[in-house]
Amino acid sequence: MQITNKKKDKIKNDKLEIKINSDKNPYHTADIPQKFLQPRRLTSYFIVFIESGSITYKLDLEDITLIDGQLLFAMPNQVFTPPSKTDNLKYFKILFDENTLTLLPQQFPFLVNPLNSQTLIFDDTSKHRVRMGFEILNQILHIDKNQTDTEIILAYLNSILVELNCAYFKNKEPINIVNNNLSKFIEFKLVVEAHLTEQPSINTIAEKLALTTNSLYRIVKEHSGISPKDFFTNRLIIEAQRKLQYSSLSVKELAYELGFNDPDYFSRLFKKCTGKNVSEFFRKPARFV
Repeated sequence: MQITNKKKDKIKNDKLEIKINSDKNPYHTADIPQKFLQPRRLTSYFIVFIESGSITYKLDLEDITLIDGQLLFAMPNQVFTPPSKTDNLKYFKILFDENTLTLLPQQFPFLVNPLNSQTLIFDDTSKHRVRMGFEILNQILHIDKNQTDTEIILAYLNSILVELNCAYFKNKEPINIVNNNLSKFIEFKLVVEAHLTEQPSINTIAEKLALTTNSLYRIVKEHSGISPKDFFTNRLIIEAQRKLQYSSLSVKELAYELGFNDPDYFSRLFKKCTGKNVSEFFRKPARFV
């Protein structure tokens, strides 16, 4: 893997934010402050690969169970509840931030989850390669950490992410078409994330992407099954649910923070999308996996 001089300078000046642990070097539950077992908003990318065993995580209010050979990836800003026990489980977990990602020589479209699926299943051959990649990176970061060049760490992280990107799009349209539609859908998701609480109009988003509103509708419908407006609304409601997991905002404060001028309208929209009043989420106790 080639890293430009500019990137090398960045590595020298900034601490590389990447962490990995496994059943061989776990974080012991007794050593983890109780607050880290509570629902929390992720600030980094999180990936867990299950070599053997079974475990259930909660991600954005959804229970996700993983078994042998399966992998879960989660993105910054998602609300994540870790399980308190990992008995009889063989696994690898990795965390890395956006800055680390920018040091890699390519982009990984799967990390914005354009197909709305955050679990991966591998065939036997790719499962072996992925496990070996995690094993080597784990050794580098825990055993050889003071003797290994940062460029080698990035090379193995890049290799793992290439495997995951290929598995994500397996049996889908080849990513190298980077299928102009898929590329535009990814851009659309990024615009939604960057301007969520500004609540720009769909016309404004289409202009940002150099698309007509009809083209944007067709592309978003193709990859998400819903219209751009519904996609944006759903994302706002997910953000509201995330905030309700750990914040103590009032309904009015929450509405204003999400860009709504009318708290009553926000409350009606929340009820329409979730089937529950905002107050019901306030009363709902945090549930642990």
